[in-house]
Amino acid sequence: MSKARLIDGKEIAAKLRKTVATQTLTLKNSYGLVPGLAAVLVGEDPASQIYIRNKETHAREVGMNNFSRKLSKNTSEAELLKIVSELNADPVVNGILVQQPLPTFIDACTVIENVDPAKDVDGFHSFNLGALLRGSGGLVPCTPKGCMMLLKTTLSDLNGANAVVLGRSNIVGKPLAQLLLAANTTVTITHSHTRDLPEICRNADILISAIGQPELIKGHWIKPGAIVLDVGINRKKTKDGKQILVGDVDFDEAIEIASAITPVPGGVGPMTIACLLENTLIACCQQNGVPVPEI
Repeated sequence: MSKARLIDGKEIAAKLRKTVATQTLTLKNSYGLVPGLAAVLVGEDPASQIYIRNKETHAREVGMNNFSRKLSKNTSEAELLKIVSELNADPVVNGILVQQPLPTFIDACTVIENVDPAKDVDGFHSFNLGALLRGSGGLVPCTPKGCMMLLKTTLSDLNGANAVVLGRSNIVGKPLAQLLLAANTTVTITHSHTRDLPEICRNADILISAIGQPELIKGHWIKPGAIVLDVGINRKKTKDGKQILVGDVDFDEAIEIASAITPVPGGVGPMTIACLLENTLIACCQQNGVPVPEI
């Protein structure tokens, strides 16, 4: 059996950003509207700082306005909620995301629920998660949305496929399961208490991991010919003491078994930001009662 085809998230994300840039320009020329994205960062977490910079850079590249707010690590929950309220009320801000993790003294759920659902471009508000469950629209969480785009570039018809999702978070696992159900797959969600996990994984036509355990999934866990999406981003120390990024899947083993697989980095990660920009464009159009421009 030949090695798995790499699912190039960088390339697919670049195409999506190009589409969003064209739509953003059309929106500006046709309606005088420019989507505005506000990313709020509390503290100085290095990974979060890099992520916010990448969001800002790509937002500018597609022609959107940036309204980022960088706050002290000592910012109180009340102060953060006040800023969120101000952004909710600002008509030029169409999308709001509050970068996580937040300091431990701030309740993330409270903050998320105070973001206007119409501006919740992360798709984390209970209104948007409920809309996803009902299948009635709403803003879809970015990483699951990106995963579905990657799947559809690899498998044109998901109908009837057996999909296994490792992880049950509100950010990835649960919303991804809903999207897979909407695509008529049969979905199994697994977690830390699941029994016989390798056996369950071996039955998957589509295997998606978002559990945050480096290289847990070995080659013998994977059904020959399966499609593997690795959402995990973990730091691993090499024998010479260097830090490298790896996924939840043992890539060297999996590539010999799967038919297609995402690398880490360069797989699912780039899609998350691209989908965030698309959500911001959609939010801007919905808030102003105009259709998303077609290209």
